[in-house]
Amino acid sequence: MTARSRPRSRPRPRTVVLAVAAAVAAGAVTYALPARGSAPAADGPPVVVRVDQAGYAVDEAKQAFVMGPEQDLDGAGFKLVDAHGRTVRTGPLGPRTGRWNRTYTSVRTVDLSAVDTPGTYRIELTGTASGSSPAFTIAAARDLMTPLVQDNVRFFRAQRDGADVPADILSRKPSHLADRRATVHAAPHYDRSGKKLLDERLTPVGGQVDVSGGFFDAGDFLKFTHTTSYSVAELLLARRSMPGAAGLSAETRHGLAWLDRMWDGSTGTLYAQVGIGAGNDTVRTDHDVWRLPEADDALDVPPGHPDRTIKDRPVFPAAEPGAPISPNLAGRMAAVFALAAQQTAHDDPGAARTWLAKAAAVYEHADTAPSGTLVTVFPHAFYPEEVWQDDMEFGATELALAAQALGDDRADAWRRQAAGWAKAYLDSDDKGTLGVADVSALAHTDLLTALNGSGTPGISPDALRTDLRRQLDEGMARAAKDPFTAGAVYSEADAVPHTFGLVATARLYAKATGDHRYDAFAARQRGWALGANPWGTSFMVGAGETFPHCPSHQVANLAGSLDGTGAILRGAVVNGPNSAKDLDDPDSLNTFPTMRKCAANPPGGASWRDFDGRGAGYRDRMDAWQTAEPALDFTSVALLAFALTAS
Repeated sequence: MTARSRPRSRPRPRTVVLAVAAAVAAGAVTYALPARGSAPAADGPPVVVRVDQAGYAVDEAKQAFVMGPEQDLDGAGFKLVDAHGRTVRTGPLGPRTGRWNRTYTSVRTVDLSAVDTPGTYRIELTGTASGSSPAFTIAAARDLMTPLVQDNVRFFRAQRDGADVPADILSRKPSHLADRRATVHAAPHYDRSGKKLLDERLTPVGGQVDVSGGFFDAGDFLKFTHTTSYSVAELLLARRSMPGAAGLSAETRHGLAWLDRMWDGSTGTLYAQVGIGAGNDTVRTDHDVWRLPEADDALDVPPGHPDRTIKDRPVFPAAEPGAPISPNLAGRMAAVFALAAQQTAHDDPGAARTWLAKAAAVYEHADTAPSGTLVTVFPHAFYPEEVWQDDMEFGATELALAAQALGDDRADAWRRQAAGWAKAYLDSDDKGTLGVADVSALAHTDLLTALNGSGTPGISPDALRTDLRRQLDEGMARAAKDPFTAGAVYSEADAVPHTFGLVATARLYAKATGDHRYDAFAARQRGWALGANPWGTSFMVGAGETFPHCPSHQVANLAGSLDGTGAILRGAVVNGPNSAKDLDDPDSLNTFPTMRKCAANPPGGASWRDFDGRGAGYRDRMDAWQTAEPALDFTSVALLAFALTAS
């Protein structure tokens, strides 16, 4: 199977109002982003220049794109101008890479790879076309990537839940303090679509547990072990590459503390989720209201009221106490705890052994002969996943490396198990690329380290390297046919995180093998996600001149500035392009009476729709969750890609 682009099948929330909610300004705000980046041709649509707005590293391939009517580009050239207005390079446009849509019938390249002098630049068109690019920098990789990593860390701070939240970001206040005493409930039942809860009431099955803290999953306030464990694993791996990155250790510890609460080693219980996102008329859910998170604690509703599940959020176990746990969850939780053991082994061996014991315990509870649907979240349709051997490979690999760091004699047994799970993954029919549903790239690269150049029965280092190349080659094959050399499928969900997944995989592969054949591909994919795409926008808030200003995010929408003057959720990575037809269907968008209307238009008086093509569309609008909602896993994989590029 080719690389997966997993739909987040989130049902459109009903437009109901929380029983007790803060008053919200209802004025609509629409504004244009900075009007640089395009200029009208003589008698037609504007010719536009698309660049990586976060910048290019001095020693990497540097590619920009020019998009316009074919007749306007045939005689066009460019000049590269520095911050002082001096022309430092000129030349003709590169070859035509294809047609984008009816209006933009030609896409041409601009190759700046030979320019390695640090500085700030713009591309200006000459000849038969006019227009200029946003400003961009050329600098050392670490200088470029460090601010991006710091912004991603800031997003994780903004996503914190519980008592320890940052008041200096979006005026956050402590939230969901009732999660300290959350009641355990039986897993809810849904229809096949995952949009309708079939249970008239949720069923309590246990006592109260402390599941406070953690991170909000996305623009909502749900907390999932599935996505948080994936994201915290990437934070830990990023910290390995950039141990001094400001704030990264603190956010990693915050995420680890919550995952530790979600695993009850005394009963062998892993809790999968806090809160519920799809309900019915008798069970109100997180997705039914648009409010600030602290409003949930202020609710004054009696037991049995539909809003009670918003105030006193249910917690759902992945399995009954002591029962085998879905292997995808057990494997990645083991990996997270084992990574924590590795990173504390030198400075605090006692704490490291505690983490190793937790990792081993949850790993041993894995159901290695699962039947039916894997447990991810409830409903499963929110985050579908079929393959699980990669998670077990990841868990066993990190256990082996942690044991090795601590001199634990179980290292060889876990290494052999990791090799077995790697072979099982390679033999499966559902192989993908790096994303929340597939962690094989993370597992393979660390297993290469664990194997230390030698194989074990059933697997060889070359087999792992071959599968990493398979993942990257799939992206390169798509990129070769795309006018903007995109390696991900952008007419489906998760285009941007899959793109950053390709960047991270290319960097992991180079680091593990010394083979740099994918470096230029990685630079182009990072560029696509940060502005060198048909829409000319970075898909990370705060990166570049044009970026998302109206994310589908409740706190940013209600507490942030809507005047377009600043990055209200700096560091957040949004989904980016998605199916264009969904964006034109009012029933597929989020609408709430408490939502502050916000829409940002692209530069130059254009519409985002002008740049839609090949079945893909993008909107910077608070109700367009398909393109404008940020998420933990989107941002963590970008952070990992940046950290690996910096190192």
